[in-house]
Amino acid sequence: MTSRRKFLTGSALAGVAAITASAASTKVLAQSTIRWRLQTYAGSALGAQVVKPAVDMFNAIAGDEMQIDLYYADQLVPTEELFQAMQRGTIDAVQSDDDSMMSPTDVTVFGGYFPFASRYSLDVPALFNDWGLNEIWADQYANVGVKHISAGAWDPCHFITTSPINSMEDLRGKRVFTFPTAGRFLSQFGVVPVTVPWEDVEIALQTREIDGVAWCGITEAYEVGWADICSHFLTNNISGAWIGHFFANMDRWNELPEHLQVLMAACFEQSHYYRQHWYWAGEARLRTEGTKLELTSIPDAEWAQVEGAAREFWDDIAEESDTAGRVVQIFKDYNASMDRAGRPYRYS
Repeated sequence: MTSRRKFLTGSALAGVAAITASAASTKVLAQSTIRWRLQTYAGSALGAQVVKPAVDMFNAIAGDEMQIDLYYADQLVPTEELFQAMQRGTIDAVQSDDDSMMSPTDVTVFGGYFPFASRYSLDVPALFNDWGLNEIWADQYANVGVKHISAGAWDPCHFITTSPINSMEDLRGKRVFTFPTAGRFLSQFGVVPVTVPWEDVEIALQTREIDGVAWCGITEAYEVGWADICSHFLTNNISGAWIGHFFANMDRWNELPEHLQVLMAACFEQSHYYRQHWYWAGEARLRTEGTKLELTSIPDAEWAQVEGAAREFWDDIAEESDTAGRVVQIFKDYNASMDRAGRPYRYS
C-alpha cells in the first residue's frame, strides 16, 4: 500500500507538472503571437463586406499563432501612400488596386478600372489564373520588395451622379471622383477628375464639390451611402469589374511559416469568391428593386465612341513599357477569344 500511495502521489504530481508546463507553453505562445497590420482601400461600411470576413476567418483559424489587425481607408496612412508604407514595413499587408496606391511598377495603370479590359467579374480571375497575369504581377512586385498574394474582381464601374446623364454631352464638365487611370481616360470626353480622400466623398457630394463618382457599381453606392445623396445611375459602364489585390511586405511574408502563408492565401481567395456573388447579385437586385437611384442610359451609337477610344488608349499604354505591352496583348487576346466563344462568354 505504501508503494502504491507513492506511485499515485508521484503520478499526480507529474500530471500537475505536465498541465502547468502546458499552460506555461500556451501563455508563451500567446505572448509571442505574430501580429500584422493590414490596411484596405475601403472605408468601414464597404470594408465590412470586402475584407473583414476574410480577416475574421484567418484570425479564428490562426488563433494564438497569428492575428491580423484590420484598418480601413486612411486610418494609418492615406490610400496613395499605402504602397510606400507597406514597402518599408510600416504596414504589413494591403488590400487595394495598384492605381490607387500608386505602386511604382509597370502594371500600376491596369489596377482598378482599366477601360473595357473586362466585361464580367469572372474575366478577372480568368485573366490572372489562366492567362498569365499572376506571373507578371508577381515579378513586378517582387522587384520592389512586395509579395503579390492574389487578385480578384469587384464591381463594374458606372457613373453615379447628382444629375441625369443621357448623352455624351452630359458628361462634359462633370466633376467626378474616380481612379487615376479612369480619370486619365475619361478626361478626353470632358469629365473633370477630382481627387479627395475616400472618406470625404460623401461630404464632397453633399457640398457639390463633385457632381458624382465613377468609382463603383450600384451595390457599393447603396452600401456606403452615396445612393442617399446622388440621384442617377448611368447603366453604361467603362469596365465590367474592378481589379484589386492583396499584397504583403516581402520580408514579413517570408518570415511566416509556410502553413500560415497558405492559410492567408486561402482566406483571401475566399474573399475574392465572396465578392463575386455579393456584387453580382447586388448589381441586378438594386437596379430592379432599388428606389434611390434613377437609371439612365447613353444610346449605344454614342457610347461606341467611348469603346473605340478605349482601344486607342490600350495602344498608347502598350507603348509605355515592354511589360505594359505584354499585358495589353493578353487583354486583346483574351477578349478576342471570348468574342469568338460567344454565349455565355459574350453576347455582343
